[in-house]
Amino acid sequence: MYTLGVDIGSTTSKAVILEDGENIVASSIVVATVGTAGVEEAVKNVLNSSKLELKDIKSVVATGYGRMNYDLADYKVSELTCHALGVHKEFPNVRTVIDIGGQDAKVISLAANGKMTNFVMNDKCAAGTGRFLDVMANILNLQIDELEIEALKSDNPANISSTCTVFAESEVISQLATGRNIPDLVAGICKSVAIRVAALAKRVGIVEEVCMSGGVAKNSGVRNAMSKELGVDIVFSKNAQLMGALGAAIYGFKKS
Repeated sequence: MYTLGVDIGSTTSKAVILEDGENIVASSIVVATVGTAGVEEAVKNVLNSSKLELKDIKSVVATGYGRMNYDLADYKVSELTCHALGVHKEFPNVRTVIDIGGQDAKVISLAANGKMTNFVMNDKCAAGTGRFLDVMANILNLQIDELEIEALKSDNPANISSTCTVFAESEVISQLATGRNIPDLVAGICKSVAIRVAALAKRVGIVEEVCMSGGVAKNSGVRNAMSKELGVDIVFSKNAQLMGALGAAIYGFKKS
């Protein structure tokens, strides 16, 4: 039995086809703003890759920012539920999930069976989200995936004290003008995100194992800074950005 999970985020659309609730048959990540054809392209990619047709899919589950507008979905499910399911499949011993997306950050507490027991969310401010990193990368004339590389070169991370994206932008420009090097600024930016989200995490309580999911989890600069801020090791999957879509596909299997 095949199920399809789609995670329609604010900046990317992700799709996963799962076989019998276990094996990932195909996956796709398409960078596209919510409301565009990104989700259709992601679904087309996984169907082509798996050589399946939509009629072969038992259940379609949508999650993420744009889930309510996806008409092909049999179920529309909170990203909190889906990230919990996806992470639990990859890491059964994880008890705290930190998900940093394009427009928000979420921290989820899990029971031993993978059920969500508590959560806290920041969706009111761009600071501590992928959007914050996008803005900073643009200021520094870097691609988003170059932030990780630059952060690893730093010996002395800059202090980015502003918690507001607009003020932090001015602060970074000011430090650039005084000759602060790019690696230290990038490391400071990663640390700033970690400090913001770690404060969120401490509100629900940190129980190990701790996992980061979402696109920002791919940035080792942020992961390493988060680990230092929380004082714990952080586990990470190469499928970190697919956790929501994977969880959606698992949800579809459980409902079928």
